Amino acid sequence: MDFTLDEEQKEIRDWVRTFVRKEIVPLEPEVLRRERAGQQGLPRDELKALQDKAKQAGFFGVLTPQEYGGMGLGAMMTALIEAELGRTFVPFRFGGYADNILFHGNDEQKQRYLVPTISGERISCFAITEPGAGSDAKAIRTSAVREGDEWVINGEKTFITQGNEADFVMVFAVTDKEKGANGGVTCFLVDRDMGWKSEPIPTMGQWGPAALVFDNVRVPHENILGEEGRGFELAMQWIGQGRYLLPARALGSVERLVEMAIEQAKNRVTFGQPIAEYQAIQWMIADSAMEIEALRWLVLHAAWLVDQGADSRQAQSIAKLYGGIKANEIVDRVLQIHGGMGYTRELPIERWYRELRLLRIYEGTDEIQRRTIARNLLKGHSKVTGTLG
Repeated sequence: MDFTLDEEQKEIRDWVRTFVRKEIVPLEPEVLRRERAGQQGLPRDELKALQDKAKQAGFFGVLTPQEYGGMGLGAMMTALIEAELGRTFVPFRFGGYADNILFHGNDEQKQRYLVPTISGERISCFAITEPGAGSDAKAIRTSAVREGDEWVINGEKTFITQGNEADFVMVFAVTDKEKGANGGVTCFLVDRDMGWKSEPIPTMGQWGPAALVFDNVRVPHENILGEEGRGFELAMQWIGQGRYLLPARALGSVERLVEMAIEQAKNRVTFGQPIAEYQAIQWMIADSAMEIEALRWLVLHAAWLVDQGADSRQAQSIAKLYGGIKANEIVDRVLQIHGGMGYTRELPIERWYRELRLLRIYEGTDEIQRRTIARNLLKGHSKVTGTLG
């Protein structure tokens, strides 16, 4: 495998790097000030303005197929872009994105949901997690009962990203209790004005998930996404759409954090010399650099497998598990090197500390990744010799 970037890839990577440095990083002090005041760090109108500025430069829909106006970039390039975006804690992503499973809609659904979501006119959310069904997604209890040409949905979903902002939801409900996840779960496209409600869930970080409540919400039969009873397959496709992108973004974060630690170590003087002269500090920086390099290759390898059309599940689980663990260890070291100032909300380190902790929980906990990795090895689906055999 050759991970050398061609000229076009370098140009794209460098454009994103420049955009982050010039357009997003300067916003960080104001974002921190707003968050300290209990306000939204990057209001939706400012996010849209940044996305429009990028779109004017031709940067729109990184993963979206060109037929829908996107760039249709591969996994490797997308991972590099995520790493560059990860170098700032400002919650920015390029416009022109829609959940992968929306592409399974029929022509009418694509016009009502997919195309407006790509253009930014509509906001979606994905709802499968429930109070009693997190890692064990097969345990969902939200039900949908058919009455004529409608389905009546009852249940509660929790920790739903964009659940407070979305105007429609892709909700998964049990339509056949006997079959359950094996042919008895269906995905419905449900507009907010059909009656579901959302409630914010306060968290330790800036991620603002929601609880969704469905109380006799009536949905037309035509709003089924995909096929009746095949919803669980869609859910797994959504969850596995790009697990490598989470550690890719964390990669950019820890790169910048360690750069901050190096700068601090050079300038902070104690007992007559910079703390960079002390072995304890040097070892923290050395360990972090080693782990960042390992994470970089794990992420790129997983993305490379995706581009090759190969089975990338094992590689993606390894990258996410390692990335979550090491990103948390690295940000802890960086905070330690900054001492008391690292613990304050004047610097973004504690902000990153809270944000990176989430990486070990959402879209597959550490424990689930270990379970996946071990099962693949024990059942012979993967080997410890890896891709090279």
